[in-house]
Amino acid sequence: MPVDDLWFLAQRASQQAERAYHDLTADCEGFVEFDRERSVSRCQFRTLAERVAATGAPYGAHTVVYRENGDLLLVRHEGVDRWVVPGGGVHEDESYRAAAERELREEAGVGADYEGLAMLTDVTFRSGGHEAWGVLPVFAARADDATPTVDDPDGEISDARWFDTLPEDTRDRGDLRAWRERALGGRAAGD
Repeated sequence: MPVDDLWFLAQRASQQAERAYHDLTADCEGFVEFDRERSVSRCQFRTLAERVAATGAPYGAHTVVYRENGDLLLVRHEGVDRWVVPGGGVHEDESYRAAAERELREEAGVGADYEGLAMLTDVTFRSGGHEAWGVLPVFAARADDATPTVDDPDGEISDARWFDTLPEDTRDRGDLRAWRERALGGRAAGD
């Protein structure tokens, strides 16, 4: 019986995720933590496990960008047909924060003052009898009233806007609302 190499890949990915989790949380406090689980196809499992084995993050690094009045910056991601926080893939020799900053520049053209980790999601993904996990770091950053401009080299982002009330089709809307209420308190608009 041949050995399934996905088991070995899943083990490497989970080990890298464990290192990434500890690196991200070692000197951080006050961030919101979530757990997510997904069932994926075998092909998608391999892709995600390879990303995690390389960087610790299956879906890259992101930024929740806010203004003093509590408005949040969202970008329209055509691939998922939703409003999302800016973010994307991490290059192998790039820190999570550097990846988040690069993606913010590309997807919204807004400069921001980074404050640290806002949210951290542990994402467990499964296929058949295989399981692995990775981290999804979301950093907090404060911006002025700059007008967002999209310059996405991947062509996935079609718009970027400030929102006081999050649109119904915002990915992870509840998570963003929870973070905004916790982090910004009275400055958060009602959703």
